[in-house]
Amino acid sequence: MVRVQVGSLSITGNFRSNNEDRLAIDPQHRFFLVADGMGGQSAGEQASEMAIELVGKQLVEQLDFEHTTHDSVIETLDRVVAFANTEIVALAQLEPRFHNMGTTLVFVVDVDGEFYAGGIGDSRVYRLRDGDFEQLTTDHSLTQALVDAQTLSPEEALTHRYRNVLYRYLGSKEGSEGTTPVVFEPAPGDIVLLCSDGVTDGVDDLTLAGLLAMDHDPQQIAEQVVEAAQDGGSKDNITAIVLRVE
Repeated sequence: MVRVQVGSLSITGNFRSNNEDRLAIDPQHRFFLVADGMGGQSAGEQASEMAIELVGKQLVEQLDFEHTTHDSVIETLDRVVAFANTEIVALAQLEPRFHNMGTTLVFVVDVDGEFYAGGIGDSRVYRLRDGDFEQLTTDHSLTQALVDAQTLSPEEALTHRYRNVLYRYLGSKEGSEGTTPVVFEPAPGDIVLLCSDGVTDGVDDLTLAGLLAMDHDPQQIAEQVVEAAQDGGSKDNITAIVLRVE
């Protein structure tokens, strides 16, 4: 198990009446989760809550955190997330008030000293290592798909009207298609950020990298990231988990 210091914060923000974001930090630091619900009223909260609870419970029950292969871990992660997706879809079909509910999900899971970072939707995982700032997850948004197809530039994607439209999330039929985790060996000094798009709605990558590079404890960094996003005009709920590898 990798030794990490952890900080976190989730706020409603200036433009929403309720917080549809949820986060989870395993007490043994085996996994970290951020979910950003959608669907309005209580539907988004229900979806993100379900994702966090179901995925956390299933990880504890199904994943061998000590001795296993990369393929086995990825297979388990995908199965666990697909199960949560199925449950969210089922409830949305049963309960009219949850009809449009869905949620993003990103995770960092520590298995035998290696980190698996992946997810579904447009919440993100970043890593700062030796001054190199990198987004480890890929957004499942229409704008990212257009960037991948080279019909839109990354700069145009930042302000595109479809930037918040997702084609994959938990609660959609595509939500069980895998989490494509990046596997890496954490190095001492690595800073890892899990965040909802409320962070990236108010803070650009350059600013984020600068905040993570500050020699503060992770709780302070998490608070500064959330504050910067709020000050930067984020119109969403804002959630961040910060890990510092010891």
